[in-house]
Amino acid sequence: MAETEKGSRPLRTFALRLAVWYATLFVIGSIAIVVLTYFLTSVSLEQRDQQIVHEKLGEYAVAYERGGIAALTDIVRAEQSTAPERLFVRVLDRGSEMIVLSGPEGWRPEALEMASLRLGDGTLVEVGKSPDAREDLLARFRAVLGLVTLSIVVIALGGGLLATQSALAPIRRLIDAVTRIIRTGRTDARVPLAGTGDAIDDLTALFNAMLDKIEGLVRAMHGALDNVSHDLRTPLTRLRGTAELALAGAPDAERFREALADCVEESDRVLVMLNTLMDISEAESGAMPLQREPVRLADVVARAVDLYHDTAEAKGVTLAVAPGEAVIVSGDRTRLEQAAANLIDNAVKYTPAGGRVDVEIARDGNRALLRVRDTGPGIPADELPRIWDRLFRGDTSRTERGLGLGLSLVKAIVEAHGGSVDVISEPGQGSTFTAALPNLSPM
Repeated sequence: MAETEKGSRPLRTFALRLAVWYATLFVIGSIAIVVLTYFLTSVSLEQRDQQIVHEKLGEYAVAYERGGIAALTDIVRAEQSTAPERLFVRVLDRGSEMIVLSGPEGWRPEALEMASLRLGDGTLVEVGKSPDAREDLLARFRAVLGLVTLSIVVIALGGGLLATQSALAPIRRLIDAVTRIIRTGRTDARVPLAGTGDAIDDLTALFNAMLDKIEGLVRAMHGALDNVSHDLRTPLTRLRGTAELALAGAPDAERFREALADCVEESDRVLVMLNTLMDISEAESGAMPLQREPVRLADVVARAVDLYHDTAEAKGVTLAVAPGEAVIVSGDRTRLEQAAANLIDNAVKYTPAGGRVDVEIARDGNRALLRVRDTGPGIPADELPRIWDRLFRGDTSRTERGLGLGLSLVKAIVEAHGGSVDVISEPGQGSTFTAALPNLSPM
């Protein structure tokens, strides 16, 4: 419970900060729009007043040209009594004598939107409009915009909190999954994908992939520990039995020497088993360090064949390398030689005297193939799916000395290089093992 509270508290703080940032940006953007709207409205109203003044100035000038002062006076008086917005009108003759003066009391020309026009006979016509109506409209507009801005702030804060809560919901699911794993120690919990395809979905998918990787590592570790604890019993029992027999008899240097030699042999066997199991576990979990470089597969095969040439000759088995293509793969030379050597060792071990082991390199599209074909007793169909398992030894292999780890190591190394393994076998017809690796050779 405490871990959940500790994990949720920073998330709540982050959610609050995110909501405030969202609201701040939203409010700033909205205020900018409101200010721009007010400015454009003010400019538009000012331009409208100026347009009215100029239009009236033109109308009055036309009336004066047609009917003189009488016609102009009649129009001005009529508009003063009927027009919704009264105008200030002043007409001066050439001597600057007032001819017509019309306007509400208290209006001062310097406080008006003014425009003037001098006619052909020298008469000056001036028209002015008070900005009071415009200012009153803008004042009401500012009050409305203030309410709108306040509403925007409230909506931005509320919307920011809701949007943040919704956006952080997948992260909360991730936190819950991690909390369950920490609390229970189980790594089989997974976070469901929302299906939105966004960055949060990608993060969730990567988190689930990480859990898969962790679970695989844990399974591999448990499997290795189980195998080690199971298979160490026999050699350790033999070690103890050998030592007890040597100590139980009369002192004899030769017997002691033989017992120590047996103990060393069993110790070496245990060390080989442990190292091989660790290699397999590292490869299967993806933790095996690989020093990748372009490697000619023919060189790998040649070195592995050299290791077992004498063994095959002593057993009466023909070990041959078929002519093949120049195939290059990207891999760890030492590990690839180890895999090839195990395949050849397995073939030579189970091929009787007079038999034959053929090693072949080929190319199949973008794959490099290493085939090891033998004329041994073959593998029963019910054992084929299990021959790659650690420490599995079939009925026909129990007569030969071994740990049952060679093929498991081959599979682990090849798959660590991005390849695959396969086997074709029938009882009495021999077996063909194939390791397929990504090919770097030009087609």
